[in-house]
Amino acid sequence: MTKIRLQKFIRDSIGISRRAADDLIRDKKVKVNDNVAELGTVIDSESDKVFLEGKELKADKELIYVALNKPAGYITSRTDPQQRRTIYKLLPDHFAHLFPVGRLDFYTEGLIILTNDGSLAFNLTHPKFEVEKEYEVLTDRVLAKEQVAQIEKGIKSEIINTSNAKVKILSTEHSHTLLRLTLHEGQNREIRKIFEVFNNKVLKLKRFRIKNLRLGSLDTGQWRLLTAEEVKDLT
Repeated sequence: MTKIRLQKFIRDSIGISRRAADDLIRDKKVKVNDNVAELGTVIDSESDKVFLEGKELKADKELIYVALNKPAGYITSRTDPQQRRTIYKLLPDHFAHLFPVGRLDFYTEGLIILTNDGSLAFNLTHPKFEVEKEYEVLTDRVLAKEQVAQIEKGIKSEIINTSNAKVKILSTEHSHTLLRLTLHEGQNREIRKIFEVFNNKVLKLKRFRIKNLRLGSLDTGQWRLLTAEEVKDLT
């Protein structure tokens, strides 16, 4: 018999925070066996059946960790009403149950981690852990020194509010700026909104690093399993 709190079971099954799991229970979207679940429920993960909106959730026995180099033109989702390509088209069918750790928008390239380890996903995405993500950014205007300082200090505007960041200018050619930007937040379209504050459009955006994991030589559209050492470095 394996006793576990229902919130943790849901988190580990679908890769959401415990608070989000609480919301699902509070909204009466979760059943344990034939009964609507309540907050604070403890289940036997081996004998009880948990259903989310009628679909049974199952905790995987084997934890899997995949690094994917996402191309532009794919969404970070299993399905899309607009019939756009999803990152799951780049993965074998037996990885269809994995969930992405954070998201990259349709036009953004680079490193995505997919896993069935809800605890790891939570630790890499919750703001309180301040996990660094590093990006290469190409903009359509030269970035002024005072704008760099503003980004590093944190932006407060009608468009977006951010905390401190790290900026490294790589080159400024043909009125463009190529730079490395390191953040520890995960706001929706955060980088594009940062440069929108300066009327500076992002032409290309690619994520190269999540915490200690780097994209390395992984080709665009390709995936690989993480090593045990890499997983340990992410925890």
